[in-house]
Order: sequence, then structure tokens, then C-alpha cells
Amino acid sequence: MKAFAPGFWRMMLSMIYESLILVAVLFIASFIFHLVFRDTSSVFFRPAFQLYLLVVAGIYFTWFWTHGGQTLPMQTWKLRVTSAGGQRIYLKQALARYLFAVIGIFLLGCGFLWALFDRDGLFLHDRLAGTKVVNVKV
Repeated sequence: MKAFAPGFWRMMLSMIYESLILVAVLFIASFIFHLVFRDTSSVFFRPAFQLYLLVVAGIYFTWFWTHGGQTLPMQTWKLRVTSAGGQRIYLKQALARYLFAVIGIFLLGCGFLWALFDRDGLFLHDRLAGTKVVNVKV
């Protein structure tokens, strides 16, 4: 298999698809949370719920990235997350990538816009975590 760097817009389209899958995953997780914790008027409900969703999303991404390097949308768009050297990523790198991506999203998406100016076309979270997204052609 030959791997090469995908374009910015290809990765953005993959992320749009990824957001649809993630909404479905978080919807199911929300349903379960609300079944277990019914007191929505509690002062701790909202922060606990938000943290729970952040953890569920983290588990979703890190599991797929460490087990084959691809989520379903990444398989569809033939993209894979690898280490900077091209090997599979481990849990520590996957967690770092996820946390840096979340921070980049909270900073108005500047972590993703970074790829427009990066010499290798990497997102900021990829640069910081020592990972990269490659386009895999068979």
C-alpha cells in the first residue's frame, strides 16, 4: 500500500462525515446518561453530562485510531492516522491527538486552520501529538 498526504479539503469533507457519525454516537450515549441520571435540575448535571460526552467522544476516536488508524468516515475517504514515522499510533499519542484537537476546536477551529499554513499540511493537533493523516491508496 502506498500512503501520501491528503489535501486539506479532503480531510475537511471526511470530518463533515465524521461529525454525522459522532452525533449518532453521542445521541445514544446521551440517551443512556439520561436514563441513569434523571435529575436534570441538579447543579452538577450539566457539567457531568458535558464531561461524559467529551469522554465518550474520546473513547470513540482513540479506540478507532489505535485499532487500525481509521474511523468509518476515514475508511470511506481512504484516510489513516499514523505516527509521524508512518507506524500505527499508540494510546498515548491518540489521547494527545484527541485532547489537542478538542483544544483547537475550542479556539475557534484554529488547530484545523493551521493545516493551511503548515509546511507538511498537518493539523496543529497532529503536529503536537507526533501524528499525521495519510491518504491510503491500494
